[in-house]
Parts: sequence; structure tokens; C-alpha cells
Amino acid sequence: MTMSILHRISGGALYVGTLLVAWWLIALATSADSFGLADAVLTSWFGLLVLFGFTWALMVHLLGGVRHLVWDTGAGLEKTTASSLAWATLVGSVVLTILVWAGYFLIAG
Repeated sequence: MTMSILHRISGGALYVGTLLVAWWLIALATSADSFGLADAVLTSWFGLLVLFGFTWALMVHLLGGVRHLVWDTGAGLEKTTASSLAWATLVGSVVLTILVWAGYFLIAG
């Protein structure tokens, strides 16, 4: 039940995050000043925190979708297996988010 609620909340958060990405892309296409403002906001500590949350929401929503795909095949519907899949979704989303951001900081240097 908790993962179902988290899946819905992460879907809502993805709307907001997508608006931020769209703002960044529009600023990139508009002018150097517009891009400078968007880049300054998104690369500030608060902007990076928001983008980290967006990445985690993306990963938890993605893995939740995979979990539902597994359930659609009729597998993993037993209570213990469903609980294990829920924990795997949560842990996997955290691990994937950390890996994405570690890669970002390694590349961005």
C-alpha cells in the first residue's frame, strides 16, 4: 500500500520536474541571459537538491512500473513476494539515484 501511494506521489513530482527541464531547455533556446538564470538556479545547492529528488522520483516510478509489469504476468502476487518486490523497488531506486549522481559528479568533475 505504501509503495502504491509513493508511486502516485512520484508521478506527480515528475510533472514538476519535467516543467523544470522544459524551462531549462526553453532558456537554452532563447538567450544567454535566460540560460544563465536557469543554469544558476538549477546548479545552486537548492536546485541540485530538487534535481536529486526528481531523479529519485523518476527511479522509484520506473521501478514501480516494472513491479506492476511483473504483477501483470501473474507473478509475484503472494504477500511475501509482493513485500520483497516493494523493498527491492525502494532500495533499487535509492541505489540507482546515487549511481546517476555519482556519474554526474565524476563527469562534471
